[in-house]
Amino acid sequence: MTRTLITGANKGLGYETARRLIVAGHTVYIGSRDPERGRRAAERLGARMVQLDVTDDASVTAAAKAIEAEGGLDVLVNNAGIEARGEGNTVVGAADLTAELMRTVFETNVFGLVRVTHAFLPLLQQSPAPVVVNVSSGLASMTRMSTTGSPGSAYPGVAYPASKSAVNMVTIQYAKALPNMRINAVEPGFTATDLNGNTGTQTVEQGAEIIVRMAQVSPDGPTGAYFDAEGPIGW
Repeated sequence: MTRTLITGANKGLGYETARRLIVAGHTVYIGSRDPERGRRAAERLGARMVQLDVTDDASVTAAAKAIEAEGGLDVLVNNAGIEARGEGNTVVGAADLTAELMRTVFETNVFGLVRVTHAFLPLLQQSPAPVVVNVSSGLASMTRMSTTGSPGSAYPGVAYPASKSAVNMVTIQYAKALPNMRINAVEPGFTATDLNGNTGTQTVEQGAEIIVRMAQVSPDGPTGAYFDAEGPIGW
């Protein structure tokens, strides 16, 4: 039995990833900050729910203890993420970005990822085939963002791309330090979710494809890499 935890999984990409991995035979834990929403999502999917606020130490510790008591963990999908938005739900650009907004985004997207990974590492290290998938973004790619006309290069936001670039570096360093694990970053693509006000150009089914694929990577598969659905992409 493969036990999988997905953070921020009560909707969007996390929910679709959970659905697909359950079909593939995984026992999936829906990590949800809101326990009621998480419970409803888990009931619909046939998953298990664990209350999990990635920004809260006590919540993460309690979740790790709960999953340990039920047998441990094999796959961690760090999916929870937010963007800095202002009036009218518009993305906050460089001219209006404050340190406080930047800190809020990093608290979930980077520190939350590290908090969860750190808490679950002891369980993952007991798995015969541990896997970590960090949901990044094409907006994290310095190669893409610095190339005029490339996907996402005109995106005005700062906090979200910077946080996901940090996620990419965290991924590289964890993968080097923990060679027994498969630890990769993925770019789902511009998917219609609440994160972007459902303006994305592809469905959650399309966006979840690479997350699902890398959650099932074999013990001799890639690690410390960055993928979209088409394959490796430039950092």
